[in-house]
Amino acid sequence: MSLHIFSKQTKIDFVGMRHYAYGLSALLILVGLITIFMNGGLRYGVDFAGGAAVQLQFEKPVADEDIKKSLAEMELPGLAIQQYGEDGRDYLVRFSTPNLTSEGIRSNILSSLEKSFAGNPASIQRLEMVGPKVGADLRNAALEAMYFAILLITVYISGRFEQRWMIAALMAAVLGSAMYVMGFLGMDMVYRVIGALALTLLISWKLKLNYALGAIVGLLHDVLITLGLLAMMGKEIDLNIIAALMTLVGYSLNDTIIVYDRIRENLQNQPEDNPAPLADIINLSVNQTLGRTIMTSATTLIAALSLTILGGGAIHDFALTMSLGVFIGTFSSVFVSNPILLLLGDTRQYMVARKKVEYERPGEHGVV
Repeated sequence: MSLHIFSKQTKIDFVGMRHYAYGLSALLILVGLITIFMNGGLRYGVDFAGGAAVQLQFEKPVADEDIKKSLAEMELPGLAIQQYGEDGRDYLVRFSTPNLTSEGIRSNILSSLEKSFAGNPASIQRLEMVGPKVGADLRNAALEAMYFAILLITVYISGRFEQRWMIAALMAAVLGSAMYVMGFLGMDMVYRVIGALALTLLISWKLKLNYALGAIVGLLHDVLITLGLLAMMGKEIDLNIIAALMTLVGYSLNDTIIVYDRIRENLQNQPEDNPAPLADIINLSVNQTLGRTIMTSATTLIAALSLTILGGGAIHDFALTMSLGVFIGTFSSVFVSNPILLLLGDTRQYMVARKKVEYERPGEHGVV
């Protein structure tokens, strides 16, 4: 027996609410960008900025200000202290790496803490060090990986829904080459990715790769809003958050493809002489897949929230990013990616693009 969330198919006018959704998205993106600008850019963690991360555990609860005072004599640049758990015993200490080895950092920190907390011994559970050059290379590699993921998604969407594999593959080859040319000219990776993304959107629009353009805009929407919210929370961007963002890109894309598939099926079922308006087809498709969308989002959100609350400090930022992204990805799949199809075309345009090729089976008319 199948599971149904709704006893009857819903008839919600999602397309009619798209302008309100666009306004909300624009507001969240704007507030996030302003926050990032006021903070002087994104705050990078040890993985990308370079430095050391030391996980401490005390025998008894302590206050973070007391820890900062005890480490003041070491003059650690960029010192930041973050509490783990709820018992006040576990802390993560981050700072830019001084001219010390890992053993030197370990001994100096324990020595300073021993002076200030004589009756409350501390132990180092974990010590990680990343040099500034390695951190910069990791940051560039993460940005490049995210861009090429989006570029390959463009090829896949264009081929699957518009049967334009060759054009999309050629575009990807040109844009991939442009990335390396910009690198050869010495451009910073951030500007290379921004320029390549702008070219991807422009070329997709010029070539009328509407499905791919809708998916890309939805993915950029998810990443920008999620980064903005993390910046407002004061989170540092590290490899855990990048991994969560890449996971969200795949999650949001999967939801978008499900709706795109239903839109394609409903377009194929339209009569040639009098097809329904594209807005009605999009609304019908979203309502037909709404139960699946809610079930998938709810189960993913339960797992992500459980990890956020109970998973501990090591995985907290990953789980928090996932929790935020589930909401944002579901929102974009319904209110951003699909209505863009309406902005870029009409029913007959998509029917022509998806018109089936009639093949004659061998022997169908007596000739093999």
